[in-house]
Amino acid sequence: MSTNIYFPPSLQRFEPKRMVFSTWVDHLPFAYDLIEAIRPKMTVELGVYNGLSFFTFCQSLIENDIEGVCYGVDCWEGDVHTDAYDDSIYQDVATHARDHYRGITYLLKMYFNEALNHFEDETVDLLHIDGLHTYEAVQEDFTNWYPKVRPGGIVLFHDVMARIKDFGAWRYFDELQQSQPETFRFDHGFGLGVLRKPGGDRTAPEHPLLQLLFSEDEDERRKLKQLYVHASHFLEARRQANRFKAMAGKGNKKGGQGKTETSDPAAQQA
Repeated sequence: MSTNIYFPPSLQRFEPKRMVFSTWVDHLPFAYDLIEAIRPKMTVELGVYNGLSFFTFCQSLIENDIEGVCYGVDCWEGDVHTDAYDDSIYQDVATHARDHYRGITYLLKMYFNEALNHFEDETVDLLHIDGLHTYEAVQEDFTNWYPKVRPGGIVLFHDVMARIKDFGAWRYFDELQQSQPETFRFDHGFGLGVLRKPGGDRTAPEHPLLQLLFSEDEDERRKLKQLYVHASHFLEARRQANRFKAMAGKGNKKGGQGKTETSDPAAQQA
């Protein structure tokens, strides 16, 4: 067992700059740390919706001084799992990208297959698959986009523990774990699958996070899962604490006996 200590950047300094409702919230610390670990020049997300995971990737690029770009591909029309929605979600995402990540974000408002021709083979360092979650859709997205991933690149699969409706990401990722040499699955939240494409330059010392992700030591892998369960709880607890502080700051300050403090002497004597 390794005696190295890995202290993730997310536990040192990560404060999400965008928080919107999404089941991705449980994996934000890992997303932040993965970017720091692989330092991707090109990240592609298939299925952006309201941008929680997408903008976490972007934030990590900036805060860890990484020269890279993020492409978000989505039709922003909804699907059978999310139902249809209007253009306001896309406009909100586009505004946030323009205001905070101008120059490193590119939003491609189109279907995934339409975007394929915009990318050369073996150029994507990090691919995130988070579109329609049926077995057939996830299989199609992986099959079509896998050639775009460079050897040694990372592919993420969201909702690999969600066995609801006709979701099939869990079943497809189970199959990949049987056929691919390097995979990892986070079980908390709705689950997140991690796959590393074979090949690439393995001569340089490997980042500690990648060592742990693809270790053959099951105890190390189990502890890494526990670490990111704790990290997600810590992030949520800190977010709630900050929210309560903000709410308290908006109210009147209370003096002794619960009386409202005021600078008016006459009011204090009343």
